[in-house]
Amino acid sequence: MASRAAAPTNADLRSTFYLLGLITLVVALFGLGAAYVIDAASRSARVAPHRLDTATTLTRTIGGKHLTIPLAWFRNAEGGEENFSKQVALLFRLPLGPGGDVRSIDVTLVPRSAVRPSSRLLDGVYLHMFEDTEVAGPPGLVGKPLENREGYSSETVWYDPLSADPFVAKCDAPAGARQGGECLRIVYLAPGLAAIYRFPVDVLQGWRDFDAQLAGPLRQMGAIDG
Repeated sequence: MASRAAAPTNADLRSTFYLLGLITLVVALFGLGAAYVIDAASRSARVAPHRLDTATTLTRTIGGKHLTIPLAWFRNAEGGEENFSKQVALLFRLPLGPGGDVRSIDVTLVPRSAVRPSSRLLDGVYLHMFEDTEVAGPPGLVGKPLENREGYSSETVWYDPLSADPFVAKCDAPAGARQGGECLRIVYLAPGLAAIYRFPVDVLQGWRDFDAQLAGPLRQMGAIDG
């Protein structure tokens, strides 16, 4: 009569379970590591390659001004050749959000002849389209909704009433909006040159620092004299 196989001992069972647990842990750690690698690669892929180049500069001539601009400041990929441009699209990441949070500021440089600054639009256009109401917003700014006519709808103009050359921005969402909403501000820079700023509406909370924060890179490239 053939003998039956001996039943596994408790020690054998513990050893088996230990090995299975160890294998499971190794597989889990490997999967977690792979996930971190994939996530890091994904974040890197979302950054345009040209924005990683902080050393290369390109020359652009617009409005009679010769600008020397770091490659990393361009909103889109640019060729290396020097050229005359109708506009230059830039993107800056600056601590202009609530509490100093970083926000993206789109800056489009154009010839002065192509636009009117927001401060002139305030008196020449916006003032004649204000509704009777006033909305609350960032300290120091007056918020006036625009009437729904001549292409304007559900927009609010924010301005500093105490300055001879006031901060002025037109926004399509309330100043306290936590998401969505964009503001438009146009200013004159060096002779022959203007800038169109587009930025999230919550940047209005830091409006007093807005022009000073932009002045640094604009002066460095030659868009502001002095």
